[in-house]
Amino acid sequence: MKVLVSACIIGCNCKYNGGNSLNPRVVEFLKGKEIIEVCPEILGGMSIPRASSEIVNGCVTECNGRVVHKEYEQGIKLALEKIKDENIDLAILQSRSPTCGVNQIYDGSFSGKLIKGRGLFAEALIENGYKVIDSEDV
Repeated sequence: MKVLVSACIIGCNCKYNGGNSLNPRVVEFLKGKEIIEVCPEILGGMSIPRASSEIVNGCVTECNGRVVHKEYEQGIKLALEKIKDENIDLAILQSRSPTCGVNQIYDGSFSGKLIKGRGLFAEALIENGYKVIDSEDV
């Protein structure tokens, strides 16, 4: 089984704050499987650390008001290019992220409020026919 996984949930320090979202359940699930790790935000040229981002009126924006939607779109394009010839069985993505959120994302107010929705990469994967699950559902 070949699994695409958000790099942060397997311990890569690529989150906006320089940390990770290590998920032991995902790590255990991935044992014995072929793994392709990806962080579209890093592929798009975002720095570590960086300001937190949310989707505000359909556009990825940092908490300081800087619009970074083009960088995110570029990272998603490069991530899709990276996996285009792979036969991926499953994608496991980081919860709530403006990139990788599968079930919920932050509402764009930077207040911690969650809404039903998907991040840009999760949406692109689903549109391209990939089976995608939230890391919290593993």
